[in-house]
Amino acid sequence: MGEQRVPSWTLPPDEEKATYVNRMFAAIAARYDLMNRLMTGGCDRAWRRYVVEVAQLPAGGWLLDVATGTGGIGYEALRQVPDAHVVGLDFTLEMMRVGRDKHRRQGMTFVGGDAIHLPFPDNAFDVVTSGFGMRNVVDLEGALAEQRRVARPGGRVICLEIAPPPKGLWGALYRLYFFRLIPVIGGLITGRPDAYSYLPHSTERFPSPEKLKRIMQDVGLRHVRYRLLMLGTVAIHMGIK
Repeated sequence: MGEQRVPSWTLPPDEEKATYVNRMFAAIAARYDLMNRLMTGGCDRAWRRYVVEVAQLPAGGWLLDVATGTGGIGYEALRQVPDAHVVGLDFTLEMMRVGRDKHRRQGMTFVGGDAIHLPFPDNAFDVVTSGFGMRNVVDLEGALAEQRRVARPGGRVICLEIAPPPKGLWGALYRLYFFRLIPVIGGLITGRPDAYSYLPHSTERFPSPEKLKRIMQDVGLRHVRYRLLMLGTVAIHMGIK
C-alpha cells in the first residue's frame, strides 16, 4: 500500500459550528487566558486597553461586551472607568465562570446568551464591544446588526479581531507560527490541539479589514474606521450608531 496522507484540518460546517465552538471553549476555559498571553506575547492586554480607550465610555456609562469569554474587555473597562456598568454576554458558561471567579470583587455582570439574538432592548448601551469573538458566529452581519440595535444613538460599536494573514514573507512566517506551532503549544497547555487548530483556521473565512468595514456600514453604522496592529494581523474596527 502507498503512503497514507493525513487529511488537513477543516472547519466544521456552519450548521455544526455553534455546538463545536461552545464545547471547544468550555474545554479550554481554564487555560484560555494563559494561552492568549503566550500566543500574543502579552500584547492582547494592550489591544484590549486600546479598545476601551477608543470607546470613550463616559463615567457611569453602560458597556456591553459580546462573546465576552472570561471578560477581558469588560474588566479593562472597569479599570479605566470604575463606576461604569459593564455587562458581558457569552454562550459558553464555563468561560464566564472562569472570568467571574478570577475577579469576584469587580462589578461585571455576566449574561448567558446568543450574539445573534441579544437579550437587551434597543438603545441600551453607550458602547458595544467584541474581542476575538465575531469569527465564531455563524451570521456575522446579523451579530453586528444586533450590536447596532442595542447601542444608543451616538454610541460606539467596536470589534477587535485577528485579520486574515498578509501576503509575502511576513505572512508566510505568520502562517508557520499560527497554523503549525500554535496547535502544538495549545495541545501541550490545554490538552486540546484541535481547539488551537480551529482558531487559526477560523481567520481564513473571516472578512478582510476592508470588507468588515463595508459590512459594518451595511448594517447602518457610520464613520466606520479601523486600525491595524501587529504588522497587519490584528484589526480594531469602530463605527458609530
